[in-house]
Amino acid sequence: MATHDPELKKELDATLQTRKELGPEYESELVESFLEKLDANVDRRVRRQLAEQQMQVARGTLPPRRSGVPHEFWQRFAVAVVSLVLAIPLSAIAVANAGLIGLALCWAGIVGVNAVHGLGRRTVLPGKSERREGDWD
Repeated sequence: MATHDPELKKELDATLQTRKELGPEYESELVESFLEKLDANVDRRVRRQLAEQQMQVARGTLPPRRSGVPHEFWQRFAVAVVSLVLAIPLSAIAVANAGLIGLALCWAGIVGVNAVHGLGRRTVLPGKSERREGDWD
């Protein structure tokens, strides 16, 4: 169920009424003005929701959001799919311009990009260690 902002509804009604009074020649300016107010409203709501979530995390009533396995899985899956889709025209271009050597270099690049992306998520920056809450030194 959607919640409606009464202020935004009033703004839309006022914009539509103004358009009726001024005519269609001012329509683009009226629409632009309303969209700016809508953007500001959305920004305000997002900031408020983020602040509420941060307060809940600070109080301990909401666990912090971790980069979960499903998100990482879909990200890796998307890179793999895009790589395979782009591999078709890239392979054709490589074969047409450089033959089998070009094809081998093309696929080495595709495999390299996927390998770097896949392994990049698992590496730890130098000087940083993976610590879990409750670990002791």
